[in-house]
Amino acid sequence: MFTPELIERKRDGGSLSAEEWRTLVEAYTAGRIPDYQISALLMAVLFNGLEAHELAALTDAMCGSGARLAFDDSVPPRIDKHSTGGVGDKVSLVLAPLVASCGLAVPMMSGRGLGHTGGTLDKLEAIPGFRTGLTLDEARRQVERIGCAMFGQTPEIAPADRKLYALRDATATVESIPLIAASIMSKKLAEGLNGLVLDVKRGSGAFMPDLERGLQLAQTMIRLGAERGCPTVALITAMDRPLGRACGNALEAGEAFAALRGEGPDDLMEVTYALGVEMLVVGGLAADRASARATLETAIASGRAAEKCREIIEAQGGNPMVLEDPAVLPQAAQVEVLRAAVAGTVQQVEPKTIGRAVVAMGGGRRTVDDEIDPAVGFVISVKPGDRVGAGDPVASVYANSSDGLAVGLQALREAVRIGEGAADPLPLVSHRVTETGVEVLTPP
Repeated sequence: MFTPELIERKRDGGSLSAEEWRTLVEAYTAGRIPDYQISALLMAVLFNGLEAHELAALTDAMCGSGARLAFDDSVPPRIDKHSTGGVGDKVSLVLAPLVASCGLAVPMMSGRGLGHTGGTLDKLEAIPGFRTGLTLDEARRQVERIGCAMFGQTPEIAPADRKLYALRDATATVESIPLIAASIMSKKLAEGLNGLVLDVKRGSGAFMPDLERGLQLAQTMIRLGAERGCPTVALITAMDRPLGRACGNALEAGEAFAALRGEGPDDLMEVTYALGVEMLVVGGLAADRASARATLETAIASGRAAEKCREIIEAQGGNPMVLEDPAVLPQAAQVEVLRAAVAGTVQQVEPKTIGRAVVAMGGGRRTVDDEIDPAVGFVISVKPGDRVGAGDPVASVYANSSDGLAVGLQALREAVRIGEGAADPLPLVSHRVTETGVEVLTPP
């Protein structure tokens, strides 16, 4: 195989065969092709895209580069959820134990924070003692025993994706839709799933703010899943303001546990229930959305979902007292309340500004080697459309230094805009995407 010839062909708008993609991925994973050549190929894909057969071949090659989770027929339907990421998005911490308590098996493999968006693993690791670094065998046995495991991508799963993603991050080729789709689906298909539900964010705080590109990404992943026997459904959800009230790892974990006790913010619960409904329907545990919603609400009200979360935390070495006592989570040394300077209507709570401030305060990573402070962040008490009076509390900053406190207060002043007139936030759940098409759930 002559790699420059393949790069040239892709650069000039041609396509590579399935065998060529398989050989490229295999050779790169084994270290036989240098980064600079694959970087050139990735840039060619960014500009020219992939044909359907190329995308299928790349996804299969990445998935096949490592081991896969395998379950026998005694395990209930395995359904996972993937989010494209956002600010305040702690849905996974609620959703995984919730749907597992309803009878699904959930091998939930998640990632760390990226840029201004938070990561599920970082939120889980705010729980004292919680271990996310499970081996595939440990994850499989835990799913078989209690119906859920929440863990990070192991070296065994899709090692080609680990190498390619690091290279894409360093070469400004992350935003290619086919490369995003292949990356996500190669890992999810390696989980041995019977179905997958996608949460594709839109709005100013989303990784992909534009609705049309979000729909394109959803349809691409749905097609890949369907062709591989993994029915996939996507919901388009809002990320033009933070989800819930808490932003920051320990604060979000605490809010997720409150949600499992039936005390979650309305917007967080609405998105969680919407995704949970799709998981139960895809998994065959509910005949329709109405019965699925009732099942989920009962699991919360009865305490069954919280008890399943306790099982997961104990199984992975964490302190289950976090479910009852938020003080068990890391605590910030300094807390300060920001109050409204004027009366009016909240026009905007800009999520990207909030997410970047969490990173600047130490709650996220600028490089992969950075250690994070799980205690810092915000609790934002207003939403776009809320009326506030001058002096009313708007949000609280949680910091571990005076510099961090100053950064947080300045970010809030920039992010929360109060004025006159009606606000116009995006609908929380706007579209449902399946193999058959796009359904508009909330009129624009």
